[in-house]
Amino acid sequence: MEHIRKIFADERSDDHNAVGVSIERSDGLGHVTGKTQFYADRHYPGMLTLKMVRSPHHHAKILNVDTSAAEKMPGVVRVLTHADVPSNIYTILRLIQVEPNDEPVLAVDKVRFKGEAVVAVLAESEAIARDAVDAVRIDYEELPPVFDVEEALKPGAPLVNEYHGNNYFTYEGHHCRRVRYGDVEKGFAAADHVVEERYSSAPIEHAPVETTGCIVVPEANGRLTCYSNTQALFFTLDNAGLILNTPFQRLRLIGGTVGGGFGGKVDVITEPVAFLAADLTKRPVKFSYSREEEMQVSSPRAAERIYIKDGVMNDGRIVARQIRLYVDAGAYSRHSPYGTTKAAAHMPGPYTIPNVQVDAHCVYANRTPSSAMRGFGVTIGDFALEVQMDKIARLIGMDPMALRMLNAYRDGDAKAHGETTKGAALVEVMQEAAKLADWPLDGKYLSESSGKGG
Repeated sequence: MEHIRKIFADERSDDHNAVGVSIERSDGLGHVTGKTQFYADRHYPGMLTLKMVRSPHHHAKILNVDTSAAEKMPGVVRVLTHADVPSNIYTILRLIQVEPNDEPVLAVDKVRFKGEAVVAVLAESEAIARDAVDAVRIDYEELPPVFDVEEALKPGAPLVNEYHGNNYFTYEGHHCRRVRYGDVEKGFAAADHVVEERYSSAPIEHAPVETTGCIVVPEANGRLTCYSNTQALFFTLDNAGLILNTPFQRLRLIGGTVGGGFGGKVDVITEPVAFLAADLTKRPVKFSYSREEEMQVSSPRAAERIYIKDGVMNDGRIVARQIRLYVDAGAYSRHSPYGTTKAAAHMPGPYTIPNVQVDAHCVYANRTPSSAMRGFGVTIGDFALEVQMDKIARLIGMDPMALRMLNAYRDGDAKAHGETTKGAALVEVMQEAAKLADWPLDGKYLSESSGKGG
Protein backbone atom coordinates (compact mmCIF):
# COMPACT_ATOMS: atom_id res chain seq x y z
CA MET A 1 0.00 0.00 0.00
CA GLU A 2 2.75 2.48 0.90
CA HIS A 3 4.50 1.66 -2.38
CA ILE A 4 1.31 2.47 -4.28
CA ARG A 5 0.84 5.71 -2.35
CA LYS A 6 4.41 6.73 -3.23
CA ILE A 7 3.81 6.10 -6.93
CA PHE A 8 0.81 8.45 -6.90
CA ALA A 9 2.60 11.02 -4.74
CA ASP A 10 5.63 11.06 -7.05
CA GLU A 11 3.40 11.92 -10.01
CA ARG A 12 2.10 15.09 -8.42
CA SER A 13 3.06 18.39 -10.01
CA ASP A 14 2.74 21.51 -7.89
CA ASP A 15 4.31 24.03 -10.24
CA HIS A 16 1.24 24.32 -12.51
CA ASN A 17 3.22 22.96 -15.47
CA ALA A 18 0.94 20.41 -17.12
CA VAL A 19 2.84 19.88 -20.40
CA GLY A 20 4.57 16.50 -20.34
CA VAL A 21 3.52 15.84 -16.74
CA SER A 22 1.38 12.94 -15.48
CA ILE A 23 -1.29 14.28 -13.10
CA GLU A 24 -2.61 12.10 -10.29
CA ARG A 25 -6.24 10.99 -10.51
CA SER A 26 -8.15 11.68 -7.33
CA ASP A 27 -9.85 8.28 -7.54
CA GLY A 28 -6.84 6.32 -8.75
CA LEU A 29 -5.81 4.85 -5.41
CA GLY A 30 -9.25 3.35 -4.78
CA HIS A 31 -9.31 1.80 -8.25
CA VAL A 32 -5.92 0.10 -8.07
CA THR A 33 -6.50 -1.19 -4.52
CA GLY A 34 -9.97 -2.56 -5.30
CA LYS A 35 -11.71 -0.37 -2.72
CA THR A 36 -13.83 1.60 -5.19
CA GLN A 37 -17.50 0.64 -5.04
CA PHE A 38 -19.51 0.67 -8.25
CA TYR A 39 -23.31 0.68 -8.53
CA ALA A 40 -23.43 -3.03 -9.46
CA ASP A 41 -21.58 -4.01 -6.28
CA ARG A 42 -24.85 -3.54 -4.38
CA HIS A 43 -27.27 -6.41 -3.80
CA TYR A 44 -30.78 -6.24 -2.35
CA PRO A 45 -33.23 -8.98 -1.30
CA GLY A 46 -35.97 -9.46 -3.87
CA MET A 47 -34.20 -7.40 -6.54
CA LEU A 48 -35.80 -7.72 -9.98
CA THR A 49 -34.00 -7.74 -13.32
CA LEU A 50 -35.23 -5.42 -16.08
CA LYS A 51 -34.64 -6.39 -19.71
CA MET A 52 -35.82 -4.70 -22.89
CA VAL A 53 -37.59 -6.03 -25.94
CA ARG A 54 -35.80 -4.17 -28.73
CA SER A 55 -36.61 -3.48 -32.35
CA PRO A 56 -34.97 -5.74 -34.95
CA HIS A 57 -35.61 -3.06 -37.58
CA HIS A 58 -34.01 0.28 -38.39
CA HIS A 59 -37.35 1.89 -39.27
CA ALA A 60 -40.80 0.37 -38.90
CA LYS A 61 -44.38 0.94 -37.79
CA ILE A 62 -45.52 -0.98 -34.72
CA LEU A 63 -48.75 -2.74 -35.69
CA ASN A 64 -49.37 -4.86 -32.60
CA VAL A 65 -47.69 -5.74 -29.29
CA ASP A 66 -48.63 -9.02 -27.58
CA THR A 67 -47.12 -9.49 -24.11
CA SER A 68 -49.60 -12.14 -22.89
CA ALA A 69 -47.24 -15.12 -23.19
CA ALA A 70 -44.48 -13.30 -21.31
CA GLU A 71 -46.84 -12.19 -18.55
CA LYS A 72 -47.94 -15.80 -17.90
CA MET A 73 -44.41 -17.07 -17.42
CA PRO A 74 -43.43 -18.09 -13.86
CA GLY A 75 -41.09 -15.53 -12.38
CA VAL A 76 -42.26 -12.63 -14.57
CA VAL A 77 -43.50 -9.89 -12.24
CA ARG A 78 -44.59 -7.20 -14.67
CA VAL A 79 -44.36 -6.05 -18.29
CA LEU A 80 -44.26 -2.35 -19.16
CA THR A 81 -45.18 -0.57 -22.37
CA HIS A 82 -45.38 3.10 -23.31
CA ALA A 83 -48.89 3.22 -21.80
CA ASP A 84 -47.34 2.75 -18.34
CA VAL A 85 -45.03 5.78 -18.63
CA PRO A 86 -46.70 8.95 -17.29
CA SER A 87 -44.88 11.34 -19.66
CA ASN A 88 -43.37 9.11 -22.28
CA ILE A 89 -41.95 11.64 -24.78
CA TYR A 90 -38.97 13.68 -23.70
CA THR A 91 -35.60 15.07 -24.72
CA ILE A 92 -32.66 15.36 -22.37
CA LEU A 93 -31.71 18.96 -23.11
CA ARG A 94 -35.18 20.42 -22.58
CA LEU A 95 -33.71 21.38 -19.19
CA ILE A 96 -31.71 24.04 -21.05
CA GLN A 97 -34.53 24.87 -23.49
CA VAL A 98 -33.36 22.66 -26.36
CA GLU A 99 -36.65 21.30 -27.71
CA PRO A 100 -38.95 19.80 -29.03
CA ASN A 101 -39.39 16.61 -27.03
CA ASP A 102 -38.69 13.94 -29.61
CA GLU A 103 -37.79 10.60 -27.96
CA PRO A 104 -40.05 8.01 -26.32
CA VAL A 105 -38.94 6.17 -23.19
CA LEU A 106 -40.67 3.14 -24.74
CA ALA A 107 -41.62 3.21 -28.42
CA VAL A 108 -45.22 4.09 -29.20
CA ASP A 109 -46.28 3.56 -32.82
CA LYS A 110 -42.94 3.43 -34.57
CA VAL A 111 -39.29 2.46 -34.13
CA ARG A 112 -36.59 4.66 -35.61
CA PHE A 113 -33.38 2.69 -35.06
CA LYS A 114 -32.35 -0.93 -34.66
CA GLY A 115 -32.33 -1.80 -30.97
CA GLU A 116 -34.88 0.80 -29.87
CA ALA A 117 -36.67 -0.20 -26.65
CA VAL A 118 -40.33 -1.18 -27.07
CA VAL A 119 -41.28 -3.27 -24.02
CA ALA A 120 -39.67 -3.62 -20.57
CA VAL A 121 -39.83 -6.98 -18.78
CA LEU A 122 -39.38 -7.35 -15.00
CA ALA A 123 -38.51 -10.78 -13.69
CA GLU A 124 -37.09 -12.60 -10.68
CA SER A 125 -33.84 -13.44 -12.48
CA GLU A 126 -31.90 -12.45 -15.56
CA ALA A 127 -32.50 -15.84 -17.18
CA ILE A 128 -36.27 -15.55 -16.75
CA ALA A 129 -36.20 -11.97 -18.03
CA ARG A 130 -34.34 -13.07 -21.17
CA ASP A 131 -36.85 -15.86 -21.84
CA ALA A 132 -39.73 -13.42 -21.32
CA VAL A 133 -38.19 -10.97 -23.79
CA ASP A 134 -38.17 -13.76 -26.37
CA ALA A 135 -41.83 -14.52 -25.60
CA VAL A 136 -43.09 -10.99 -26.44
CA ARG A 137 -44.57 -10.81 -29.94
CA ILE A 138 -44.50 -7.57 -31.91
CA ASP A 139 -45.82 -7.12 -35.44
CA TYR A 140 -44.00 -4.54 -37.56
CA GLU A 141 -44.43 -2.97 -40.96
CA GLU A 142 -40.97 -2.11 -42.22
CA LEU A 143 -40.38 1.39 -43.58
CA PRO A 144 -37.54 2.57 -45.82
CA PRO A 145 -34.64 3.81 -43.66
CA VAL A 146 -32.17 6.57 -44.39
CA PHE A 147 -28.59 6.35 -43.12
CA ASP A 148 -26.66 9.04 -44.99
CA VAL A 149 -26.75 12.62 -43.67
CA GLU A 150 -26.87 14.29 -47.07
CA GLU A 151 -29.40 11.80 -48.43
CA ALA A 152 -31.57 12.51 -45.37
CA LEU A 153 -31.77 16.20 -46.31
CA LYS A 154 -32.88 15.60 -49.89
CA PRO A 155 -36.55 16.13 -50.87
CA GLY A 156 -38.51 12.90 -50.61
CA ALA A 157 -36.18 11.25 -48.10
CA PRO A 158 -37.90 9.02 -45.51
CA LEU A 159 -38.98 11.10 -42.52
CA VAL A 160 -37.08 9.84 -39.50
CA ASN A 161 -38.51 11.78 -36.58
CA GLU A 162 -42.02 13.18 -36.89
CA TYR A 163 -41.60 15.37 -33.83
CA HIS A 164 -39.35 17.62 -35.92
CA GLY A 165 -41.23 17.41 -39.21
CA ASN A 166 -37.91 17.45 -41.08
CA ASN A 167 -34.73 15.42 -40.91
CA TYR A 168 -32.85 18.28 -39.28
CA PHE A 169 -32.85 20.32 -36.10
CA THR A 170 -34.05 23.88 -36.59
CA TYR A 171 -31.93 26.72 -35.20
CA GLU A 172 -33.80 30.01 -34.90
CA GLY A 173 -35.73 29.29 -38.07
CA HIS A 174 -32.71 28.03 -40.02
CA HIS A 175 -32.04 24.45 -41.15
CA CYS A 176 -28.51 24.64 -39.74
CA ARG A 177 -26.44 26.52 -37.16
CA ARG A 178 -24.85 29.39 -39.06
CA VAL A 179 -21.76 31.55 -38.53
CA ARG A 180 -21.11 34.55 -40.77
CA TYR A 181 -18.00 36.72 -40.46
CA GLY A 182 -16.60 38.96 -43.19
CA ASP A 183 -17.16 38.08 -46.85
CA VAL A 184 -15.85 34.67 -47.90
CA GLU A 185 -16.46 35.22 -51.61
CA LYS A 186 -14.25 38.33 -51.60
CA GLY A 187 -11.68 36.39 -49.62
CA PHE A 188 -11.61 33.57 -52.16
CA ALA A 189 -11.37 36.04 -55.04
CA ALA A 190 -8.30 37.66 -53.45
CA ALA A 191 -6.57 34.39 -52.53
CA ASP A 192 -3.55 32.98 -54.38
CA HIS A 193 -4.79 29.41 -53.76
CA VAL A 194 -8.14 27.78 -53.03
CA VAL A 195 -8.08 24.40 -51.27
CA GLU A 196 -11.23 22.26 -51.06
CA GLU A 197 -11.40 18.94 -49.20
CA ARG A 198 -13.96 16.57 -47.69
CA TYR A 199 -13.44 14.80 -44.36
CA SER A 200 -15.63 12.21 -42.69
CA SER A 201 -15.77 10.01 -39.60
CA ALA A 202 -17.80 6.97 -38.56
CA PRO A 203 -19.67 6.60 -35.26
CA ILE A 204 -17.28 5.73 -32.43
CA GLU A 205 -18.39 3.43 -29.61
CA HIS A 206 -17.15 4.21 -26.10
CA ALA A 207 -16.76 0.55 -25.12
CA PRO A 208 -16.54 1.26 -21.36
CA VAL A 209 -15.32 -1.54 -19.10
CA GLU A 210 -18.53 -1.09 -17.06
CA THR A 211 -21.68 -1.14 -19.17
CA THR A 212 -24.43 1.43 -18.67
CA GLY A 213 -26.80 0.65 -15.80
CA CYS A 214 -28.45 1.46 -12.50
CA ILE A 215 -30.24 0.01 -9.47
CA VAL A 216 -33.35 1.68 -8.03
CA VAL A 217 -34.50 0.90 -4.49
CA PRO A 218 -37.91 1.94 -3.04
CA GLU A 219 -37.48 3.42 0.45
CA ALA A 220 -39.88 3.12 3.38
CA ASN A 221 -40.58 6.87 3.26
CA GLY A 222 -41.87 6.68 -0.31
CA ARG A 223 -38.69 7.98 -1.93
CA LEU A 224 -36.84 6.13 -4.67
CA THR A 225 -33.04 5.87 -4.45
CA CYS A 226 -31.11 5.24 -7.65
CA TYR A 227 -27.50 4.03 -7.68
CA SER A 228 -26.25 4.88 -11.14
CA ASN A 229 -23.09 5.17 -13.20
CA THR A 230 -24.46 8.26 -14.91
CA GLN A 231 -22.11 11.15 -15.62
CA ALA A 232 -24.99 13.61 -15.27
CA LEU A 233 -26.75 13.19 -11.93
CA PHE A 234 -28.92 16.29 -12.11
CA PHE A 235 -29.89 15.88 -15.77
CA THR A 236 -30.94 12.36 -14.79
CA LEU A 237 -32.85 13.37 -11.68
CA ASP A 238 -34.77 16.22 -13.32
CA ASN A 239 -35.61 14.34 -16.51
CA ALA A 240 -36.71 11.29 -14.51
CA GLY A 241 -38.98 13.49 -12.38
CA LEU A 242 -40.59 14.98 -15.49
CA ILE A 243 -41.02 11.56 -17.14
CA LEU A 244 -42.57 10.04 -14.01
CA ASN A 245 -44.60 13.19 -13.34
CA THR A 246 -43.42 13.06 -9.74
CA PRO A 247 -41.85 15.72 -7.46
CA PHE A 248 -38.07 15.90 -7.90
CA GLN A 249 -37.49 15.60 -4.15
CA ARG A 250 -39.05 12.13 -4.24
CA LEU A 251 -36.10 10.89 -6.29
CA ARG A 252 -32.60 10.44 -4.97
CA LEU A 253 -29.55 9.84 -7.19
CA ILE A 254 -26.29 8.39 -5.89
CA GLY A 255 -23.39 8.16 -8.31
CA GLY A 256 -19.93 9.57 -8.77
CA THR A 257 -18.14 6.33 -9.63
CA VAL A 258 -18.12 5.49 -13.32
CA GLY A 259 -16.33 2.46 -14.73
CA GLY A 260 -15.46 4.10 -18.01
CA GLY A 261 -17.35 7.25 -18.90
CA PHE A 262 -16.21 9.33 -21.84
CA GLY A 263 -19.46 11.26 -22.35
CA GLY A 264 -21.73 8.39 -23.31
CA LYS A 265 -23.10 8.05 -19.80
CA VAL A 266 -24.61 11.54 -19.77
CA ASP A 267 -27.71 10.21 -21.51
CA VAL A 268 -30.83 9.67 -19.40
CA ILE A 269 -31.88 6.27 -20.74
CA THR A 270 -31.80 3.53 -18.10
CA GLU A 271 -32.81 5.45 -14.97
CA PRO A 272 -36.34 6.70 -15.81
CA VAL A 273 -37.73 3.26 -16.67
CA ALA A 274 -35.93 1.67 -13.70
CA PHE A 275 -37.43 4.34 -11.40
CA LEU A 276 -40.87 3.59 -12.83
CA ALA A 277 -40.43 -0.17 -12.50
CA ALA A 278 -39.35 0.06 -8.87
CA ASP A 279 -42.22 2.42 -8.07
CA LEU A 280 -44.84 0.15 -9.66
CA THR A 281 -43.54 -3.11 -8.17
CA LYS A 282 -42.33 -1.69 -4.82
CA ARG A 283 -39.20 -3.80 -5.23
CA PRO A 284 -35.55 -3.02 -6.05
CA VAL A 285 -34.86 -3.10 -9.79
CA LYS A 286 -31.59 -3.54 -11.66
CA PHE A 287 -31.33 -2.45 -15.29
CA SER A 288 -27.94 -2.89 -16.92
CA TYR A 289 -26.86 -3.22 -20.53
CA SER A 290 -25.32 -6.44 -21.73
CA ARG A 291 -22.14 -5.97 -23.72
CA GLU A 292 -24.15 -6.53 -26.88
CA GLU A 293 -26.60 -3.78 -25.88
CA GLU A 294 -23.77 -1.44 -24.98
CA MET A 295 -22.33 -1.85 -28.46
CA GLN A 296 -25.70 -1.61 -30.23
CA VAL A 297 -27.78 0.99 -28.38
CA SER A 298 -25.54 3.13 -26.17
CA SER A 299 -24.83 6.50 -27.76
CA PRO A 300 -21.66 6.65 -29.86
CA ARG A 301 -19.73 9.73 -30.90
CA ALA A 302 -21.64 11.16 -33.85
CA ALA A 303 -20.44 10.47 -37.35
CA GLU A 304 -19.54 13.74 -39.05
CA ARG A 305 -18.96 14.90 -42.60
CA ILE A 306 -17.08 18.13 -43.13
CA TYR A 307 -16.38 20.09 -46.30
CA ILE A 308 -13.65 22.74 -45.97
CA LYS A 309 -12.82 25.37 -48.56
CA ASP A 310 -9.87 27.66 -47.81
CA GLY A 311 -8.52 30.73 -49.54
CA VAL A 312 -4.75 31.02 -48.91
CA MET A 313 -2.07 33.56 -49.77
CA ASN A 314 1.42 32.58 -50.92
CA ASP A 315 2.86 33.71 -47.57
CA GLY A 316 0.58 31.28 -45.68
CA ARG A 317 -2.14 33.64 -44.50
CA ILE A 318 -5.59 32.08 -44.67
CA VAL A 319 -7.94 34.81 -45.84
CA ALA A 320 -11.18 32.85 -46.21
CA ARG A 321 -12.59 29.63 -44.79
CA GLN A 322 -15.97 28.14 -45.71
CA ILE A 323 -17.21 25.06 -43.86
CA ARG A 324 -20.21 22.84 -44.43
CA LEU A 325 -20.60 20.33 -41.63
CA TYR A 326 -23.08 17.50 -41.04
CA VAL A 327 -23.54 15.85 -37.64
CA ASP A 328 -25.37 12.51 -37.65
CA ALA A 329 -27.66 12.74 -34.60
CA GLY A 330 -29.18 9.34 -35.25
CA ALA A 331 -32.89 8.98 -34.60
CA TYR A 332 -33.22 11.43 -31.68
CA SER A 333 -31.71 14.69 -30.49
CA ARG A 334 -30.15 13.79 -27.13
CA HIS A 335 -27.06 16.07 -27.00
CA SER A 336 -26.52 16.46 -30.76
CA PRO A 337 -28.14 19.89 -31.29
CA TYR A 338 -25.82 21.26 -28.59
CA GLY A 339 -22.83 19.40 -30.03
CA THR A 340 -23.57 20.86 -33.47
CA THR A 341 -23.66 24.35 -31.99
CA LYS A 342 -20.29 23.68 -30.37
CA ALA A 343 -18.95 22.52 -33.72
CA ALA A 344 -20.11 25.69 -35.46
CA ALA A 345 -18.70 27.94 -32.73
CA HIS A 346 -15.35 26.16 -32.80
CA MET A 347 -14.85 26.90 -36.47
CA PRO A 348 -12.56 28.02 -38.00
CA GLY A 349 -10.36 26.47 -35.32
CA PRO A 350 -7.76 28.35 -33.24
CA TYR A 351 -6.97 30.67 -36.13
CA THR A 352 -7.71 34.30 -36.94
CA ILE A 353 -9.28 34.34 -40.39
CA PRO A 354 -10.93 37.54 -41.67
CA ASN A 355 -13.68 35.85 -43.71
CA VAL A 356 -15.57 32.83 -42.38
CA GLN A 357 -18.82 31.08 -43.29
CA VAL A 358 -20.06 28.00 -41.41
CA ASP A 359 -23.20 25.93 -41.99
CA ALA A 360 -23.45 23.17 -39.37
CA HIS A 361 -26.33 20.72 -39.83
CA CYS A 362 -27.74 18.46 -37.10
CA VAL A 363 -29.29 15.63 -39.13
CA TYR A 364 -31.67 12.81 -38.14
CA ALA A 365 -31.11 9.35 -39.63
CA ASN A 366 -32.20 5.81 -38.75
CA ARG A 367 -29.13 5.12 -36.64
CA THR A 368 -28.52 4.67 -32.93
CA PRO A 369 -28.80 8.18 -31.41
CA SER A 370 -25.39 9.76 -30.93
CA SER A 371 -24.37 11.91 -28.01
CA ALA A 372 -21.42 13.18 -26.02
CA MET A 373 -17.90 11.79 -26.26
CA ARG A 374 -14.73 13.58 -25.17
CA GLY A 375 -14.93 17.04 -26.70
CA PHE A 376 -17.90 16.15 -28.89
CA GLY A 377 -18.63 18.79 -31.49
CA VAL A 378 -14.96 19.76 -31.53
CA THR A 379 -12.77 16.65 -31.79
CA ILE A 380 -13.68 15.51 -35.30
CA GLY A 381 -13.69 19.09 -36.55
CA ASP A 382 -10.21 19.60 -35.13
CA PHE A 383 -9.01 16.48 -36.94
CA ALA A 384 -10.36 17.83 -40.22
CA LEU A 385 -9.00 21.33 -39.69
CA GLU A 386 -5.51 20.19 -38.75
CA VAL A 387 -5.27 17.76 -41.67
CA GLN A 388 -6.36 20.69 -43.84
CA MET A 389 -3.58 22.84 -42.36
CA ASP A 390 -1.00 20.17 -43.24
CA LYS A 391 -2.31 20.02 -46.81
CA ILE A 392 -2.06 23.80 -47.11
CA ALA A 393 1.49 23.74 -45.78
CA ARG A 394 2.51 21.15 -48.37
CA LEU A 395 0.79 23.08 -51.14
CA ILE A 396 2.68 26.33 -50.50
CA GLY A 397 5.90 24.70 -49.28
CA MET A 398 5.72 26.08 -45.75
CA ASP A 399 6.67 24.49 -42.43
CA PRO A 400 3.35 23.24 -40.95
CA MET A 401 4.16 24.52 -37.45
CA ALA A 402 5.08 27.93 -38.86
CA LEU A 403 1.80 28.00 -40.82
CA ARG A 404 -0.11 27.43 -37.60
CA MET A 405 1.89 30.06 -35.70
CA LEU A 406 1.30 32.60 -38.45
CA ASN A 407 -2.48 32.14 -38.36
CA ALA A 408 -2.87 31.42 -34.62
CA TYR A 409 -5.22 33.72 -32.75
CA ARG A 410 -3.73 36.13 -30.24
CA ASP A 411 -5.33 38.00 -27.35
CA GLY A 412 -7.61 40.69 -28.68
CA ASP A 413 -8.35 38.96 -31.99
CA ALA A 414 -12.02 38.66 -32.93
CA LYS A 415 -13.34 35.12 -33.30
CA ALA A 416 -15.74 34.28 -36.09
CA HIS A 417 -18.69 33.87 -33.71
CA GLY A 418 -18.20 37.36 -32.29
CA GLU A 419 -16.22 36.78 -29.10
CA THR A 420 -12.86 38.38 -28.41
CA THR A 421 -9.89 36.11 -27.74
CA LYS A 422 -8.65 36.34 -24.15
CA GLY A 423 -5.95 34.39 -22.33
CA ALA A 424 -5.14 32.34 -25.42
CA ALA A 425 -1.64 31.04 -24.59
CA LEU A 426 -1.86 29.20 -27.90
CA VAL A 427 1.49 30.41 -29.23
CA GLU A 428 3.21 29.46 -25.97
CA VAL A 429 1.72 25.96 -26.03
CA MET A 430 2.92 25.44 -29.61
CA GLN A 431 6.38 26.66 -28.64
CA GLU A 432 6.53 24.14 -25.79
CA ALA A 433 5.27 21.37 -28.06
CA ALA A 434 7.94 22.23 -30.63
CA LYS A 435 10.64 22.00 -27.95
CA LEU A 436 9.40 18.65 -26.66
CA ALA A 437 9.25 17.28 -30.22
CA ASP A 438 12.64 18.78 -31.21
CA TRP A 439 10.80 20.55 -34.02
CA PRO A 440 13.12 23.01 -35.82
CA LEU A 441 10.84 26.03 -35.47
CA ASP A 442 12.12 29.27 -37.00
CA GLY A 443 13.63 31.54 -34.36
CA LYS A 444 11.23 34.42 -35.00
CA TYR A 445 8.31 32.22 -33.90
CA LEU A 446 10.10 31.21 -30.70
CA SER A 447 10.17 34.85 -29.58
CA GLU A 448 6.46 35.54 -30.19
CA SER A 449 3.65 35.41 -27.64
CA SER A 450 -0.13 35.21 -27.55
CA GLY A 451 -0.33 38.60 -25.87
CA LYS A 452 -1.80 41.58 -27.68
CA GLY A 453 0.67 42.63 -30.35
CA GLY A 454 2.75 39.46 -29.71
